[in-house]
Amino acid sequence: MPPTADSSSSLFEGSSSAYSVKLDTFEGPLDLLLHLIRKNELDIYDIPIALITKQYLEYLSFLKELNLEVAGDFLVMASTLLQIKSRMLLPNPEPEEGEGEQEEDPRAELVRRLLDYQRYKEAGQHLGERELLGREVFARRITDPDLLPVAPEEGPLELDLFELAEAFRSLLARVPTARVHEVIGFESVSIADAINEILSLLQEREMLAFDELFSLDDSRERLIVNFLALLELCRLKMSKVLQNSDCGIIYIYPAVAIETADGVRGGDTLP
Repeated sequence: MPPTADSSSSLFEGSSSAYSVKLDTFEGPLDLLLHLIRKNELDIYDIPIALITKQYLEYLSFLKELNLEVAGDFLVMASTLLQIKSRMLLPNPEPEEGEGEQEEDPRAELVRRLLDYQRYKEAGQHLGERELLGREVFARRITDPDLLPVAPEEGPLELDLFELAEAFRSLLARVPTARVHEVIGFESVSIADAINEILSLLQEREMLAFDELFSLDDSRERLIVNFLALLELCRLKMSKVLQNSDCGIIYIYPAVAIETADGVRGGDTLP
């Protein structure tokens, strides 16, 4: 059973709509670049630096609008991208006789960093998904084919921060521009209240569709508060955000229900 609203209120006492979430708690700048490369279906060895730089800066602007505290590493990467972009705009000088080969592609070092990071990240995910047996506990090998374990079915996909932000960004684009009387009459909504509302819904419903948290009739400020509340629940590992497939419906589950399910993955019950 997920934590109740009463039991969580002490965790978030004093929270307000000015609450900020530290971005480096979730992901880093290389994660954002890899997300943009996957989203645009680009060749990592031939990155169109102008496009990626433009989208990267747009993402930073959007994350700041959500009151997410952008870590210094993100700003350093932004400077790196702008430097690479400016270098690529300059014509390559022809090498003089005896000087050897032309200068290395300005993107080469970035590509190396991305490939190394992707390799280590995938290795870490693979180790994290391994069962306890074989990772910390070792048993004698069984050669009888009838006793070999059955390969598990594909589980649901867990979204990262940038995929979640992309979904919210699309939803926010459908919200009409605030009218003057709405801005004047806006009442601040605390993050604590939004968190308790989500926990109460999860206690009653067991799972929620992502869109159910966001009514297009609500103000833009209220939608952002709800999104920050969801991020905080994910950060505290009190909820998980899953999809059945790429571009499928996003569902929110209480993390406790997923972890304690006996032999059933949290996403197996998705409709």
